[in-house]
Amino acid sequence: MMGKERGDWGEARVAEYLRAQGCALLAANYRCRFGEIDLIARDGDMLCFVEVKLRDRVDYGLPREFVTATKQRRLRLTAQHYLATHNPDALCRFDVAEVYTDRDFNPAATRVVYLKNAF
Repeated sequence: MMGKERGDWGEARVAEYLRAQGCALLAANYRCRFGEIDLIARDGDMLCFVEVKLRDRVDYGLPREFVTATKQRRLRLTAQHYLATHNPDALCRFDVAEVYTDRDFNPAATRVVYLKNAF
């Protein structure tokens, strides 16, 4: 698997995880002129903007470390756009989902670490 295909695979694992936790998936790969949000979900009354990071090794750091201040700023701007066009009064949070797997993308070797209110 390469690039986008890897990302889509990881996002699908997180979408499954969120559904299993009782969340409703509202959007995937939401794009606007400010950037992209991987997943948008509803957890009770809370709107969750989810950044997904997939890794098959952590030699260079944990996936959450790659959600830099610049990336966080783009995510906030994109979320503001979503809120303005969908539900401006919604309570929201920013989460990071780390997907760990092996090089073969074996579902049995895959786990999701979900960080609520990551930033």
